Amino acid sequence: MRRESILEGILFAMGSPVDGALLAETMEISPEELEKVAASLAAEYEKEERGLRLLRLENKWQLSTAKGCYEALIRLIKKPGQPALTDVVLETLAIIAYKQPVTKGDIERIRGVSSDHAVNKLVEFGLVEEAGRLNAPGRPILFKTTEEFLRRFQISEAGDLPLLDPVQEEEIAAAVESEVAGQEQTEKLARAEAEVSESVQVEV
Repeated sequence: MRRESILEGILFAMGSPVDGALLAETMEISPEELEKVAASLAAEYEKEERGLRLLRLENKWQLSTAKGCYEALIRLIKKPGQPALTDVVLETLAIIAYKQPVTKGDIERIRGVSSDHAVNKLVEFGLVEEAGRLNAPGRPILFKTTEEFLRRFQISEAGDLPLLDPVQEEEIAAAVESEVAGQEQTEKLARAEAEVSESVQVEV
């Protein structure tokens, strides 16, 4: 059987991204040969206008739906009972994707409204995940996009996202800077209160 067919069968069966080194070992070929086989398979999909595409996610490979199928998929997703990304959820996802890691406070300051529901939905869909906590009062949770996000939007890494409009970039940057300034002010007030409290205790 052709090596392209073997690669296709493995990725189809696995469903999720598979590490390139593991693929090469499984197929008993070198990493360099795997690159050639993957390039050949990807070219076949493009040339034959197949409904699949071979997507590279950093050092992993996965089969993905061709962009030409998106309209049909969107119609399917809009059917009752199918999960869908609303405009609000998509807007929240965009903020996380461009400013990750980011807190809910950052997101809400940029959007101007509560984003709890949107963030929770994105976590539920597997597009966003927790990325630790910010070293600030309250230790807010940080969020970042997932490997599933890269797969769904057919990009290899977050750096491949389209550039923002300069005005949008300035607005988002200003909002985040404002959030950071607010956190710094909160820390200063907390320190001042602690100093006052210590001073009172000493005098007593």
